[in-house]
Amino acid sequence: RFDEWDDIPAGFTSIATYMDNGPGGEESLTCNNSTWDPQGNYLESNRDECTVSLIYAVHLKKQGSVSFEYQYVDNNIFFEFFIQNDHCQEMETLDQKWIKLTSNGEWGTHTVNLNSGTNILYWRTTGILLGSKIVKPVLLKNIQIEGVAYTSECFQCKPGTFSKTPGSSSCDVCPRNTYSGKGASSCTPCDEEKQYAPEGSAECKDKPVCTAKDYFQIHTPCDSEGKTQIIYKWIEPKICMENVTNAVTLPPSGEKKPCPPCNPGFYNNDTATCSPCPPGTYSDGIKACQKCPAGTEPTLGYEYKWWNVLPGNMKTSCFNVGNSKCDGMNGWEVAGDHIRSGAGGSDNDYLVLNLHVPGFKLPTSVTGTTGSEFGRITFVFETICSADCKLYFMMDVNRKSTNVVESWVGTKGKQSYTRVMPKNASVSYTWAFQRINQAQEIRRFVNDVVKIYSITVTNAQDGVASSCHACALVSQQSGSSCIPCPAGHYIDKDTNQCKECPPDTYLSMHQIYGKEACIPCGPGSKSNKEHTVCFSDCTFTHTVENQTLTYDLNQLSSVGSIMNGPSFTSKGTKYYHFFNISLCGHEGQRVAVCTDNVTDLSAKDLQSESNDFVNYVESFICQSTIIPSDGHGFRTALSSQSISLADIFLGATVESILNGTVVKPDLFSDPPKKLPDVNFFYRSPQATSSCDKGRNTIISLRCNPEKTVRGEISVPSKCPAGTCDGCTFNFLWESADACPLCTDTDYHEIEGACKGGVQDTLYVWNEPKHCTKGVSLPVKKTLPCEAIDFWLKVGAGIGAFTAVLLISLTCYFWKKNKKLEYKYSRLVMTANKECELPAADSCAIMEGEDNEDEVVYSNKPSLLGKLKSIATKGNGESCESVQLKSSKNERWVWG
Repeated sequence: RFDEWDDIPAGFTSIATYMDNGPGGEESLTCNNSTWDPQGNYLESNRDECTVSLIYAVHLKKQGSVSFEYQYVDNNIFFEFFIQNDHCQEMETLDQKWIKLTSNGEWGTHTVNLNSGTNILYWRTTGILLGSKIVKPVLLKNIQIEGVAYTSECFQCKPGTFSKTPGSSSCDVCPRNTYSGKGASSCTPCDEEKQYAPEGSAECKDKPVCTAKDYFQIHTPCDSEGKTQIIYKWIEPKICMENVTNAVTLPPSGEKKPCPPCNPGFYNNDTATCSPCPPGTYSDGIKACQKCPAGTEPTLGYEYKWWNVLPGNMKTSCFNVGNSKCDGMNGWEVAGDHIRSGAGGSDNDYLVLNLHVPGFKLPTSVTGTTGSEFGRITFVFETICSADCKLYFMMDVNRKSTNVVESWVGTKGKQSYTRVMPKNASVSYTWAFQRINQAQEIRRFVNDVVKIYSITVTNAQDGVASSCHACALVSQQSGSSCIPCPAGHYIDKDTNQCKECPPDTYLSMHQIYGKEACIPCGPGSKSNKEHTVCFSDCTFTHTVENQTLTYDLNQLSSVGSIMNGPSFTSKGTKYYHFFNISLCGHEGQRVAVCTDNVTDLSAKDLQSESNDFVNYVESFICQSTIIPSDGHGFRTALSSQSISLADIFLGATVESILNGTVVKPDLFSDPPKKLPDVNFFYRSPQATSSCDKGRNTIISLRCNPEKTVRGEISVPSKCPAGTCDGCTFNFLWESADACPLCTDTDYHEIEGACKGGVQDTLYVWNEPKHCTKGVSLPVKKTLPCEAIDFWLKVGAGIGAFTAVLLISLTCYFWKKNKKLEYKYSRLVMTANKECELPAADSCAIMEGEDNEDEVVYSNKPSLLGKLKSIATKGNGESCESVQLKSSKNERWVWG
C-alpha cells in the first residue's frame, strides 16, 4: 500500500516523453522537467503537453488486483491506466484503460484485476493545451496492490504522523498545533502563543502579525425584533497575533438593521423566520399569502434574492484535496442582498454551494405539450479577484455524476447566466469557487470573493409561488377548474379557452397566454404538428426576375462532416477541428452527434445510459477536437471537447442577415451572378464565458455543377477553425444538388435542315447549366417539311438564262451604237463649205465601206460639241477642217 508521497517511493519510475517531436527531435528536451510531483498526501501529474508515465513493476504469486484513488477533472488532460506483462505486451483491459472524469474535489476509485506473474503498471497523462488555459493536473493517492508475497519489512511513519504501536498497519496524522519527525510514536505540541502548525505538520511555524486578510464579516440571522447586524470574525483556525505592534484588531460589530423581506413565495407573519406559502397561494415576500384568482394557477418555482438565512434546500461546504483545514466550515456566507464565498482555511480550498431540485412540474395548461423545456435556472453573480480565481457551475442529473457546465476565470462584472432543463429529472446545481489552484503557506487572496445576488428556478416541483398566471378552463362558468391545453394550443385572452396556434408558428414554452405566445417560424421553415419547433423540410423556393427557383436539398440532409487543420499547440501538438453537420435534421430533431471517446464512459456504459450520458452532444452542427493517433503515440485518434454549435434552426434565406446574424461578404469567393447562395441560419442559445449571447452558425449552400451530389464543405481560408471570433461559425457547402430544379426556361431548341421531306428539332441546356433534376430535356422532335429543292433549281436556271440574255443584248446594242456614230461622222465630213449638210442619199452603209476609211480626229471639240455649234451659229463664218484618211485617195474637206 502506497499512501505517503513526500517523494516517489522506491520501485516507482517517472518517465517523460514528447511523442510528437519536430525535425531533429528538438522538442524532446522540453520535457526534462515534466514528472509526477509528490505533494505529501498525493501525487500530482504534469501540467504541460508532455506525456509522463508513472511506472511500477510487481511480481504476484497469485492473481490479485490494483486499486487507486484519483482526481481527474480536466478533459484537457488524457489520463490512462494500463498493464503490460514482462514481454511488454499490453493486457486486455481496454475498457478500463481510459479513466472516467470526477467532479471537482471528489476522489474516484479505479480497480483492475492482475494476473499472477510480472505486471508492469502504467499511469500515463498527456496534456493538450489548445489555448492559454491552464490545465488542472491529475491527482493520485492510496495505491494498493493485492496478491503480493508477504514481506516482513516495516516502514517508519513519515514526518507529521505517528504510530503508538510498532508494526501498525497505518500511521495517524498529528493534530493541529502539534508536529512530529520521522518514525515518531507521538506528536509534540507547539507554543500556541507564538507558533502554529497545520494538521500533519513536521514542524511548528511562527505566527504572523494579524492583517485585514485574517478576518471576515457575516450577517446574523434575524432576531425576534426583526433586526440583523454585521459581525466580524477571525478566520479559523486563527494563526496570527493581534497583540503586537502594527497588528490589526477585529473591527466592532455593526449596528442592528431591519432584516430584508422574505423571498417571493414566503411570508413571516410578524415572526423572525420566513415560511413558504401554502399550496394554491402566492406572495411577493412582503404581503401575506393570498389565493390565486379564478382562472389562474400559482407560478411555482424558487426566487431567492434576499439572503438573511440559507434556504432550506441549499447547503454549503468547504474542502481541500490536500488537507482538512476547512472541513466543517461554511463555504458561503449570507450577506443580506447577496450570498458570498466564505473565508475557508486555505486559498486553494473549494468553497461549495449546492441547490437541490427534486424535479420539475409544468403548469397545468402546458402539461400536454411536448416541448424541450421543463424548467430553467437563472442566477446573477459577479467575481472580484486579484488572482486567477475560478467559479464553476455544475449539474448532477439523477445523482449520476457532477459535471461542469460552465466556468469563469478572474474578475467578472455583474452578469446573468441561464441554463435550460430539457427533461424532468432530479437535479443538484453546484457552485464551486477556488481562489488559486495551488497550495501556499501564507494566505494572500482571502479577499477574493464571488457574490451571487439572485437564483431563480422555474417550474420547481416543490416550489412556492410569487405570482399567478392564467390557465385554460373547462368552461367560462365561475369555479371552472384549470385544464391542460393540447399540444400547440395557447390560452385565448378573451375566453380562457385553448386555441391552436396558426400554421408555421411554434409555441413559447415560457408562457402560453395570448396569441402572441405563438411565435412565427423563420423564412424557409415550418412548424411541426405540435407547434413545438420549426424545421426545414430540405426544400427552398426563391423568386428572382419573375422566375421562381425551387431547391430540393434532400440529398444533403444526411449528416456531413469536415475536418480542417491541422493546427498546432504552443509545443507543436497536432490537432484537428472535426465538425458534424445535419442540414435539416429530422423534423426538428438534431441528428448530428459528437462524442468524447476517451474521457468518459465505456461503449457499454454509453449504450445502457445514453439518456444521461453528458459527454456527447446532439445538435444540427457540433464540433470535436481530434488528436491524431500519431500525435502522441496513441493507438487510436482521440476525440474530446465536444460542443454544440447549432441547437435551433432559425431559417433559410438568400439574404445575408437573419435575426441579427450576419454573413460577412469577404469570407468566401463570390457566388455565380445569376444564383445567390442559400444561407441556413442556426443558433445555440446557451451562453458561455466567451459568448454571452450563445453561438451562431451559417451554412451557405452554393450551386456548383462540377461538384458531386454530396458536394464539398469548406471553412473560410482566413478562419481555418470555422470561426474568426469563437462565437459565429461559417461553412460553405458546394454541391450539384445545391442548384435549383430545372425548368422550361433552362433549355432552348435548335432546328435542323429539311432533308428528305423531314426536319429534326433538338433541345439542349443553356450554358452554363445551373440547375439539377426537375424537368428533363424533351426528346428530339421530327416533323415533315415541303420539298422545294426542284423549284429552287428551276428558278436558278431561269435567272442564269436571263442574265446571259441581258448581257448579250447589251453588247449588241453597244456595238450597233458605235456603228451609227461612225456613219454619222462620215456624213459630217462630206458637208459643204457653208457648213450645210448635203442631203443624204441613204442612211445605210454600203457594203465594203466598213473598213475602207479611217476617221482621224483633230484635237477639236467632240462631235456633240460640233453639232451644238452648227445648231447655234447657223450663218457663222467660222469653219473647221477634218482630215480624212482613205485607203485609196487622200483628200481635204474644207468647210
